[in-house]
Amino acid sequence: MSEIFEKTFHVGWGDVDFNGHMGNTSYLDLAVDVRMFFFAENGFPISEFRRLGFGPVVLKDEIEYYKELYMLDRVRITLQCAGLREDATRFRLRNEFYRADGRLAARLTTNGGWLDFQARKLTAPPDKLADLMRSISRADDFEVLPPSVKS
Repeated sequence: MSEIFEKTFHVGWGDVDFNGHMGNTSYLDLAVDVRMFFFAENGFPISEFRRLGFGPVVLKDEIEYYKELYMLDRVRITLQCAGLREDATRFRLRNEFYRADGRLAARLTTNGGWLDFQARKLTAPPDKLADLMRSISRADDFEVLPPSVKS
């Protein structure tokens, strides 16, 4: 299996909520950034999704919080695949957020699929993208998603 993809960021002014720590929508935003870096670095930049007329769509997000992150904290975010249909039409991605001291700050599990922009319906990805999805490092709880399971 492939190496775990990761990116490191710093918690910025716009990421902090009224309580002084990173707000929940910032976790979601940074997770999407990591996913899009992964796609871009592997042949699918935003421009390619636009050219092909489809892209990833989130169907459900679930986040668990363990330790706070504060402004200017360094945060390392990983990307793994926690589930995938055989045809790669639906996926379950896992982003984990680690503090500079290595402690897990949060875990985000995202269920999604591929949206055809014109038809406004979920669709199968091209073979090259399906292969890329199959190459993502797998989480310990990875499962093959059956066709009847809505991700």
